[in-house]
Amino acid sequence: MKNIRKIIVKLEDRSYPIYIGKNILSDKSLLGKINVNNFALVTNKKIKSLHLSKIKNNSIKKNQIILSDGEKYKNQESISKIYSYLLKNKFSRDSCLVAFGGGVIGDMTGYASATYQRGINFIQIPTTLLSMVDSSVGGKTGINHPLGKNMIGAFHQPISVIIDTEILKTLSKRQFNAGMAEVIKYGIIKDKNFFKWITKNCLNIKLQDPESIIKIIKRSCEIKAEIVSQDEEEKNIRALLNLGHTFGHAIENVLGYGKWLHGEAIACGFLIASSVAIQNKTMSINQYNDIKNLLEVFDLPTKLPKNINIENLFNAMLVDKKVKDNKMVYVLPNGIGDSYITNKISRKIVMKAFIQHA
Repeated sequence: MKNIRKIIVKLEDRSYPIYIGKNILSDKSLLGKINVNNFALVTNKKIKSLHLSKIKNNSIKKNQIILSDGEKYKNQESISKIYSYLLKNKFSRDSCLVAFGGGVIGDMTGYASATYQRGINFIQIPTTLLSMVDSSVGGKTGINHPLGKNMIGAFHQPISVIIDTEILKTLSKRQFNAGMAEVIKYGIIKDKNFFKWITKNCLNIKLQDPESIIKIIKRSCEIKAEIVSQDEEEKNIRALLNLGHTFGHAIENVLGYGKWLHGEAIACGFLIASSVAIQNKTMSINQYNDIKNLLEVFDLPTKLPKNINIENLFNAMLVDKKVKDNKMVYVLPNGIGDSYITNKISRKIVMKAFIQHA
């Protein structure tokens, strides 16, 4: 099929392709390249009714595991449902799961595939902008715990990621905007020119101009693939992808999973991180305002939820995976287009940033 963009996540013998294009789920040859005998497709009722007919490879649709929709169902109970289906239907180690949904479905399917019979293959077919540009790429899989987001999981790479931009037409405005938070993040941490391009072309992006959509997905995936190829298990530079996530995960946890979308929480999170960076003298007020203004274009929150307890927020951060040697590790912007990792930020600075966004 013409006009399919292909990016390779380079991980030696576990390298895999990301295919990006319009209506590519109808391309039988694309899915036919995967040499697997037994598939099970994991999705939810909404995605099944909206998009399952777009997949023309019937062998992928033969076995279906339908999970409940939403962040609050990203738990062990849902994982057990996947295990039970696979065991009852005698799925072996040469089987393959297909994640057909947003970040929640992708994370859970990946975790189930990482742990079922000590590891089977899986494919990501993301259906939200956020999952297309972030969670479907890189092999982070997992579930939530009542005390923290994504605290139980594994690194397990997919064998392929298939991104069909036509699916975005059914995405709500709120979900689309939440995905834009991750897109904007890539510009802040790694590519100043990309940030400028998003700012200049924000109207076309909001109108979902096909070429603009392809560009934001392709460039986001290129940046993530480059970083993951250098640091698969987040020993160093992959942590830069967590800009806004330490604060954002705390917001989700304290507020209650599902009240804010993940993208909304991390948008507010990296604006708070930008405020911390101003205090740390690595960002100017003008750069902060450029980020804030762009978030507002996409109706993303620039203030913390009303009446949220900032002491509880800080305490929730202490349960985060980014704590090392009893010190909180922060990802902060160094202007726009660069970023850095530090554990030398005081509680006082963080609390001041919280207050500024209350």
